[in-house]
Amino acid sequence: MTIYGLSKREARERLVKGRVTIAVYGLGKMGLPLACVFADKGAQVIGIDVDQKIVDNLNKGINHVTEEPGLSAMLARVLNAKRFRATTDAVAAAKESNVQVILIPTLLTKDYKPEMKPLEQLCEKIAEGMRKGSVVISECTMPPGSTEQLIPFLEKRGLKCGRDFGLAHCPERTMTGTAIRDIEGQYPKVVGACNKETLEPVCGLYEAINSKGVIPVSSIKAAECVKVFEGVYRDVNIALANELALYCDRIGVDAIEVFKTANTQPYCHLHTPGPGVGGHCIPVYPYFIMSEQTPITRAARKYNDWMREHVVELAEQALKEKGKNIKGANVLVLGLTFRGGVRAYYNTAAEPVIALLKKKGANVYAFDPLSTDEDYARFGVKKSQEYSEMDCVVVLADHAEFRSYDWSAIIKNLRTKAVVDARQALDPEFARKQGAAIKSIGRI
Repeated sequence: MTIYGLSKREARERLVKGRVTIAVYGLGKMGLPLACVFADKGAQVIGIDVDQKIVDNLNKGINHVTEEPGLSAMLARVLNAKRFRATTDAVAAAKESNVQVILIPTLLTKDYKPEMKPLEQLCEKIAEGMRKGSVVISECTMPPGSTEQLIPFLEKRGLKCGRDFGLAHCPERTMTGTAIRDIEGQYPKVVGACNKETLEPVCGLYEAINSKGVIPVSSIKAAECVKVFEGVYRDVNIALANELALYCDRIGVDAIEVFKTANTQPYCHLHTPGPGVGGHCIPVYPYFIMSEQTPITRAARKYNDWMREHVVELAEQALKEKGKNIKGANVLVLGLTFRGGVRAYYNTAAEPVIALLKKKGANVYAFDPLSTDEDYARFGVKKSQEYSEMDCVVVLADHAEFRSYDWSAIIKNLRTKAVVDARQALDPEFARKQGAAIKSIGRI
């Protein structure tokens, strides 16, 4: 059944009535929630992933994206309703579907260039099976212009974009841990398409699942810019917050107090300082537009990466104040994940901080309430909460548990009372009263 050329109303009604078959390529932390939401709203959904184990488990109702609240129950519901199934066969899925949604990550090469080859190869497979009247939707975050560069790969079997099938870009606007909430209407969906015959039905499909509706933009490239710019904005403003926090530290002012007060003015939105930026998104997207013509973006990216070095400098300073050299010191890193409350490690500050500490001769240990033995092994550290054997504690992740710790007891037990707090987990004045040499980011 064709989707290309339908009105918004027709596309929306067909989805709700189960008369649309959607193939979602990529069943990761964003793709699986999207696939399940589409199915939960009425669509027939085929999920495609390259990992046979993930596919087999999903067909059995075993959810691998365990950090997403409500996803396991939704998966069970759509499986029971026979509106979702998973496969590794991208070509067969394209043959059976009239909507193709691509949601695989755009990673960076070693020289910080976007790796487009996996996406191009997937589009060639979609082209093998895609039927006339289909719509291809990219939700991947990519450099502006990338979606339209996929057209030759999608046209390899003779169908022509804008005549035989439609192409749209609808960037995902989700976060790990809140993906279902975000997809269903925390934010409106952005839609850019190659023509009106694509824009109308794609808007209808997303209106069927998103209570906030959609925002159509003038072009595919404009939609790509929206998502990339959202990430660049965060990276630049976090760099600004870090720079201002270090300035406040030099003049003896509490940055968090200043930021909170400044943010009561509606035109100010200072972010929270910390040990740089992690995840698949914010530290990656700036490279999609970075050039000699983007000096602010380049400077922000460099500054946020440097914050990891600054954390290690703070550890050296705190230890020195207690008469201890970092070489040979036992340092406990609290938090391995890049974000509080989520077991995710991509571009986490912990990796470079641990490497730098080891380079300076420290013996590094770690504790993270979300990490497994395999995670500790991956970082090359031993799990420990033996504070009496530690010379320095470094708080790196923004876990709520760290704020509720009995810091008086922890500091009392430290062999050398040195503390680095990169996440505002404890009151520096309180720590000093316990005899600690404390260095913070954002607090004095």
